[in-house]
Amino acid sequence: MKSTLKLICLSLFLSTISCNDVKVEKNITMYSNVWDEIINKANLDAINDSNFDSNITLVSSPENVVGIEDFKAYYSNFTTGFSDVEFTIDNIFGQGDNLVKHWSYKGKHTGDFFGIPATGKTVDLTGVTLVKMKDGKIAQEQDFMDNLAFMSQLGIDPFLNPANASIIQELYSNFATGNIEAVGAAMDEKIIWNEAENFPLADGNPYVGFDAILQGVFARIVSDWEYWKLNDIKLHEMTNNQILATGRYEAKYKRNGALLDLQMAHLWTLKDGKIISFQQYADTKGIADVMSK
Repeated sequence: MKSTLKLICLSLFLSTISCNDVKVEKNITMYSNVWDEIINKANLDAINDSNFDSNITLVSSPENVVGIEDFKAYYSNFTTGFSDVEFTIDNIFGQGDNLVKHWSYKGKHTGDFFGIPATGKTVDLTGVTLVKMKDGKIAQEQDFMDNLAFMSQLGIDPFLNPANASIIQELYSNFATGNIEAVGAAMDEKIIWNEAENFPLADGNPYVGFDAILQGVFARIVSDWEYWKLNDIKLHEMTNNQILATGRYEAKYKRNGALLDLQMAHLWTLKDGKIISFQQYADTKGIADVMSK
């Protein structure tokens, strides 16, 4: 009797293992085919409710990507941003509804990728993804890869924020068109603004907040100068969320009609998409000479 029970228990145990093995193999086959279709064949329509759980979640930072449409929008960056793509699942294994894949990705950056314009660079990456399946569908993914190496291969300093240059470029455009409201909107409410030492407007340094800048700097320029233009502006991205702008001032002093044409530099510091500080550098003697004519 005991022998019979042992045989029954062993049979049930082996049957359970066999069922789990079949389930895992089925999940692996389905998963591998779906991602081959999405990445190698650039078929985003494979991201659908037949292959993915309706609440498919990509565990990511600063926030997760949740839902089929957002998941599809996220991965569209890979299918439109890169050409000559080779995506390979080098190894994949699992237990129950959990899978682990080791993958390789190669491609040429020929299109927009999360706002990064095409660089023409070729990337060769490897990584690991943790996967959770649910009822035969992909329910959750979490990727692990060397993002610093990725940015480096694209020729991008990983410590730079590409959005910063766009913010400052737009700021100068709004200065040029006189859209002061938009200029103020780009600044943090506690922005610290410093004019160049010995510049006539440096008497209020540091100006804190946009209202102080508006009254202490912009209003005085409008009052004292017939025009004040910034020409030949070039932006230089720096680490620590800073942008250095170089160019020339062109202005006409109202009191004597004297003209100004000299070099300038502006150092902008940003945080979370807002300008938090400004430092001007300029030939203050040249400005003083124009005002004293």
